Amino acid sequence: MSNFTGPGSDDPNQGQRPPQPPYQPAAPGPSAPLSQADDHQWASLAHLGGILMFVPALVLYLVFKDRGPLTSVEAKEALNFQITLLIGYVGISIVSTIIGFLTFGIGSVLGGLGWVLYIVGVVFSVLGYLQAKDGNHYRYPFALRLVS
Repeated sequence: MSNFTGPGSDDPNQGQRPPQPPYQPAAPGPSAPLSQADDHQWASLAHLGGILMFVPALVLYLVFKDRGPLTSVEAKEALNFQITLLIGYVGISIVSTIIGFLTFGIGSVLGGLGWVLYIVGVVFSVLGYLQAKDGNHYRYPFALRLVS
């Protein structure tokens, strides 16, 4: 018997490649832990992201919560604070809208409280950033602890 599989041979699979296994994506594994410097950096950025509202803290918490101990704690703290501010913004908007329909001057004054709340949020976010960049924990003076 010959090993020849060219034209004229008796092999039914002549000229064909062997079948390939189907594509299998790599299984997602645990991400590499953050170095201490990276952990401090991402933890501080979670606080500083409060200037842009709650989205940066949420993204950093979801991405890095299992990769760095400081980032996990500080992103959670920043997220809780930003959610508290968001509840305040919604409350001010609802109250100022209702009062704005009833009276013309008081609703706009209450709407200005939204800016005061934003400035308070920026100040505390910067204070949190300054503490976290040195590896210290920062606890906001007021925040609902909704994310635990």
